[in-house]
Amino acid sequence: MARVSTYLNFPRNTEEAFQFYKSVFGGEFGNGGIARFGDIPHQEGMPPMAEEDKKLVMHIELPILGGHVLMATDAPESLGFKVIFGNNSYINLEPDTKSETKKLFDALSAGGTITMELQDMFWGAYYGSCTDKFGVNWMFNCANES
Repeated sequence: MARVSTYLNFPRNTEEAFQFYKSVFGGEFGNGGIARFGDIPHQEGMPPMAEEDKKLVMHIELPILGGHVLMATDAPESLGFKVIFGNNSYINLEPDTKSETKKLFDALSAGGTITMELQDMFWGAYYGSCTDKFGVNWMFNCANES
Protein backbone atom coordinates (compact mmCIF):
# COMPACT_ATOMS: atom_id res chain seq x y z
CA MET A 1 0.00 0.00 0.00
CA ALA A 2 1.38 3.42 -0.94
CA ARG A 3 1.85 6.01 1.79
CA VAL A 4 3.48 9.35 2.46
CA SER A 5 5.70 10.00 5.45
CA THR A 6 8.02 12.63 6.83
CA TYR A 7 11.50 11.51 7.92
CA LEU A 8 13.34 13.53 10.56
CA ASN A 9 16.95 13.36 11.75
CA PHE A 10 17.86 14.29 15.32
CA PRO A 11 21.36 14.62 16.79
CA ARG A 12 20.85 12.22 19.73
CA ASN A 13 17.32 12.81 21.05
CA THR A 14 14.98 10.99 18.66
CA GLU A 15 13.47 8.85 21.40
CA GLU A 16 12.71 11.90 23.57
CA ALA A 17 11.14 13.71 20.58
CA PHE A 18 9.00 10.71 19.63
CA GLN A 19 7.80 10.12 23.18
CA PHE A 20 6.66 13.76 23.06
CA TYR A 21 4.94 13.28 19.68
CA LYS A 22 3.27 10.12 20.98
CA SER A 23 1.91 12.14 23.93
CA VAL A 24 0.45 14.66 21.47
CA PHE A 25 -1.00 12.32 18.83
CA GLY A 26 -1.49 9.07 20.78
CA GLY A 27 -1.13 5.73 19.06
CA GLU A 28 1.75 3.30 19.10
CA PHE A 29 5.14 3.17 17.41
CA GLY A 30 4.86 1.19 14.20
CA ASN A 31 7.02 -1.37 12.46
CA GLY A 32 7.89 -3.33 15.60
CA GLY A 33 8.67 -0.38 17.87
CA ILE A 34 12.04 1.28 18.29
CA ALA A 35 14.97 -0.16 16.31
CA ARG A 36 18.34 0.74 17.78
CA PHE A 37 21.82 1.00 16.26
CA GLY A 38 22.89 -1.82 18.58
CA ASP A 39 20.47 -4.11 16.68
CA ILE A 40 22.61 -3.83 13.52
CA PRO A 41 24.71 -6.97 13.00
CA HIS A 42 28.43 -6.22 13.05
CA GLN A 43 29.89 -6.16 9.55
CA GLU A 44 33.40 -7.26 8.82
CA GLY A 45 35.76 -4.33 8.28
CA MET A 46 33.61 -1.89 10.23
CA PRO A 47 35.00 -0.45 13.48
CA PRO A 48 33.14 -1.37 16.67
CA MET A 49 30.33 0.97 17.66
CA ALA A 50 30.59 2.94 20.92
CA GLU A 51 28.29 1.63 23.66
CA GLU A 52 26.45 4.98 23.94
CA ASP A 53 25.73 4.90 20.19
CA LYS A 54 24.27 1.39 20.35
CA LYS A 55 21.37 2.76 22.45
CA LEU A 56 20.47 5.42 19.87
CA VAL A 57 17.43 5.12 17.61
CA MET A 58 18.16 3.68 14.18
CA HIS A 59 14.50 3.89 13.10
CA ILE A 60 11.16 4.81 14.63
CA GLU A 61 7.77 5.61 13.16
CA LEU A 62 4.49 6.96 14.48
CA PRO A 63 1.18 7.43 12.62
CA ILE A 64 0.12 11.00 13.45
CA LEU A 65 -2.90 12.30 11.51
CA GLY A 66 -4.92 11.28 8.48
CA GLY A 67 -2.73 8.26 7.73
CA HIS A 68 0.49 10.31 7.71
CA VAL A 69 3.49 8.61 9.29
CA LEU A 70 6.28 10.47 11.05
CA MET A 71 9.63 8.63 10.95
CA ALA A 72 13.05 9.45 12.35
CA THR A 73 16.56 8.38 13.28
CA ASP A 74 19.35 9.59 15.50
CA ALA A 75 22.13 11.03 13.35
CA PRO A 76 25.04 11.68 15.72
CA GLU A 77 28.32 13.18 14.59
CA SER A 78 30.13 10.17 16.09
CA LEU A 79 28.59 8.12 13.26
CA GLY A 80 29.50 10.64 10.57
CA PHE A 81 26.31 12.75 10.50
CA LYS A 82 25.80 16.47 10.95
CA VAL A 83 22.24 17.54 11.72
CA ILE A 84 21.37 21.11 10.75
CA PHE A 85 17.81 22.19 11.44
CA GLY A 86 16.52 25.02 9.31
CA ASN A 87 13.41 26.61 7.98
CA ASN A 88 13.34 24.58 4.79
CA SER A 89 10.78 21.99 5.85
CA TYR A 90 7.47 21.88 7.71
CA ILE A 91 5.05 19.18 8.61
CA ASN A 92 1.65 20.45 7.50
CA LEU A 93 -1.29 19.21 9.58
CA GLU A 94 -4.85 19.60 8.32
CA PRO A 95 -7.14 18.59 11.20
CA ASP A 96 -10.90 18.31 10.72
CA THR A 97 -11.96 20.91 13.32
CA LYS A 98 -10.75 24.16 14.85
CA SER A 99 -10.79 22.58 18.31
CA GLU A 100 -8.54 19.71 17.19
CA THR A 101 -6.27 22.24 15.44
CA LYS A 102 -5.99 24.31 18.64
CA LYS A 103 -5.28 21.23 20.76
CA LEU A 104 -2.46 20.04 18.48
CA PHE A 105 -1.06 23.58 18.07
CA ASP A 106 -0.97 24.16 21.85
CA ALA A 107 0.71 20.80 22.50
CA LEU A 108 3.34 21.09 19.76
CA SER A 109 4.20 24.73 20.48
CA ALA A 110 4.67 24.10 24.25
CA GLY A 111 8.33 24.76 24.99
CA GLY A 112 8.91 25.85 21.39
CA THR A 113 8.27 29.03 19.40
CA ILE A 114 5.01 30.21 17.89
CA THR A 115 5.83 31.71 14.49
CA MET A 116 2.22 32.62 13.65
CA GLU A 117 -0.70 32.48 16.07
CA LEU A 118 -3.72 30.47 14.96
CA GLN A 119 -6.14 32.76 13.13
CA ASP A 120 -8.77 32.82 10.42
CA MET A 121 -7.07 33.55 7.11
CA PHE A 122 -8.25 35.16 3.86
CA TRP A 123 -8.21 31.80 2.05
CA GLY A 124 -10.87 30.53 4.44
CA ALA A 125 -8.72 28.38 6.73
CA TYR A 126 -7.82 28.53 10.41
CA TYR A 127 -4.03 28.73 10.14
CA GLY A 128 -0.93 29.02 12.34
CA SER A 129 2.63 27.76 12.62
CA CYS A 130 5.20 26.91 15.25
CA THR A 131 8.59 25.36 15.81
CA ASP A 132 8.50 22.68 18.51
CA LYS A 133 11.05 22.30 21.29
CA PHE A 134 13.07 19.90 19.08
CA GLY A 135 13.43 22.40 16.20
CA VAL A 136 10.79 20.82 13.93
CA ASN A 137 8.53 23.25 12.03
CA TRP A 138 4.76 22.63 11.98
CA MET A 139 1.99 24.32 9.97
CA PHE A 140 -1.69 23.99 10.84
CA ASN A 141 -4.32 24.54 8.17
CA CYS A 142 -7.91 23.74 9.13
CA ALA A 143 -10.24 24.34 6.18
CA ASN A 144 -13.45 23.34 7.98
CA GLU A 145 -15.70 25.91 9.60
CA SER A 146 -16.37 23.87 12.76
